[in-house]
Amino acid sequence: MLDHTWRTSTRSGSNGQCVQVRLVADTVEVRDSKDPNGPVLAFTPGEWDALLAGAKNGEFDLPA
Repeated sequence: MLDHTWRTSTRSGSNGQCVQVRLVADTVEVRDSKDPNGPVLAFTPGEWDALLAGAKNGEFDLPA
């Protein structure tokens, strides 16, 4: 059984500036917690894994 509950990272502070994720079927959905009725980004599990790996490796860091 899939859990369609939106989740917020435990590392997020209580400032309301959070990204939420949930798993629906074979799709990882992402939304802005400040706009729960706004747009949702959808990723395949492979795309999600690639996004997380890129973030961890600094692929999306802004130039100094």
